[in-house]
Amino acid sequence: MNRKKIYEEVEVVLTSFCQDCFLRKHFRKERGRSYAHQFCISECTVGEKLKLLGKELKDRS
Repeated sequence: MNRKKIYEEVEVVLTSFCQDCFLRKHFRKERGRSYAHQFCISECTVGEKLKLLGKELKDRS
């Protein structure tokens, strides 16, 4: 997969799953932006997918 395709896939994932995510909004409101961000990165399956795509981008540079 080339870099452009990876960026496109990241954009699709973010707009499809993260933009209207109830958990993200809830955690931002109740516990703050840092906690919500950490939750998304470490515990959310979508966040794990984004980490894998980011790793692919890093490996391509």
